[in-house]
Amino acid sequence: MKYQLYVTVAGDEKILRYDMNPETGDLTLVEALQVGKGVSSLCTDPKQEYLYATLRVSRELASFHIDPESGALEHFATASLDGRPGYISTDRTGKYLFSAYFGDGAVAVNAIDGNGAVLSPHHKWIPLEEHAHCIYTDRSNQYLFVPHTMPANAIYQFTFDETTGELTSNDPVKIDPPDGEGPRHYEFHPTLGVVYFSNENGSCITVYDLDVENGTLDRRQNISTLPDGYTEKNSCAQIHIHPSGKFLYISNRGHNSIARFAVRDDGSLESLGQTPTEPIPRPFNLDPSGNFLFAAGLESGKMTSYRIDAKTGDLESLKVYDVGRQPMWILVLKLDG
Repeated sequence: MKYQLYVTVAGDEKILRYDMNPETGDLTLVEALQVGKGVSSLCTDPKQEYLYATLRVSRELASFHIDPESGALEHFATASLDGRPGYISTDRTGKYLFSAYFGDGAVAVNAIDGNGAVLSPHHKWIPLEEHAHCIYTDRSNQYLFVPHTMPANAIYQFTFDETTGELTSNDPVKIDPPDGEGPRHYEFHPTLGVVYFSNENGSCITVYDLDVENGTLDRRQNISTLPDGYTEKNSCAQIHIHPSGKFLYISNRGHNSIARFAVRDDGSLESLGQTPTEPIPRPFNLDPSGNFLFAAGLESGKMTSYRIDAKTGDLESLKVYDVGRQPMWILVLKLDG
């Protein structure tokens, strides 16, 4: 097994590729691939044969082949887009790519051909509201959600047909959270019918129950990501759940920390506190085995590695790496080649 960590660095227009030691979490830089202006979010297909990267400045999406032995990336196609995507994902079949457009206020579906290339023009373009932030399917590949930060402050609900690539508004078409929350990203629990939303503007997480028959959300719990008494400026960014489903993590930009939560048996959350990070921790992620967490500071251009305590969910700081100007996304893969 080979572990690879990829970091997009928008200011340097690069994707950095690291070998990750699965025992220690140590990283060794093996490639700095020049990609293009505004390189930002990443995703792979379900089989991890292809990696996709957004180029927000040029309104493009780049397709790369992943070498199954080394993890090296080989660019083979670029698709033109109608906007500047902030988030991408593929459906569970790997035949379609979803994208969310923050400034353009829309989501889109693009077909992926038999060689793994994302095709243009869009298969589907759906105008919504400004600040659309995230989109990906549940385990059944039938339901998607599109959170919008303030001022839209909404979660749009969709159904997806994997045979046709069609997105259809669900009923109700959207949820309106309490004013000021601003939902940004979300995570599905790996086994329960529960979805967790990071709220950028409200510095909190909301727990929703997922109706697995209809694909709609029912609000259950809201919990702060900040320590009691903290009153300075803060906003939340990404959210990731531990592969075991026992812990949840979310980044605080301003407090500059990773907030940690225990996930109870029913999917509800209990705060475990906050772990300090580099300034403005926009991107972070866990390795697929759940042993390590990596968080990068948008302001400092550095990335810190942490060991995850499998019993408590605590984070132990390990090493700091210089990654460059404006780190935007972190992706860790376990390759079977």
